[in-house]
Amino acid sequence: MTDCIFCRIARAEVKAKIIHSDDEIVAFHDINPEAPTHVLVIPRKHIPSISDCTPEDFPILARLLETCAKIAEQESIRESGYRLVLNAGRDAGQVVNHIHFHILGGRKMSWPPG
Repeated sequence: MTDCIFCRIARAEVKAKIIHSDDEIVAFHDINPEAPTHVLVIPRKHIPSISDCTPEDFPILARLLETCAKIAEQESIRESGYRLVLNAGRDAGQVVNHIHFHILGGRKMSWPPG
């Protein structure tokens, strides 16, 4: 999808504070952070939502989770704790229709989250 903002960030057409980039995954700081650490982790492949994943997408989902754990370590929030959020659909709060994990940390999280 050419007009997706996250696809454009992955192609370096839109500026973002990138903290991780490889052949399959890009991670960058959220422009409207909800916590001291708020990083978005996306696949380069356009997948609108977790609801649109197929078995062929399972390897990239595993890589996304692995990357989230590495970024938590890199951002020094692994020990104190962090939250991974994956929204699916408008009612859940998904604003950009490109699958992405939010890594939130650097403060105490409350429950329930929504």
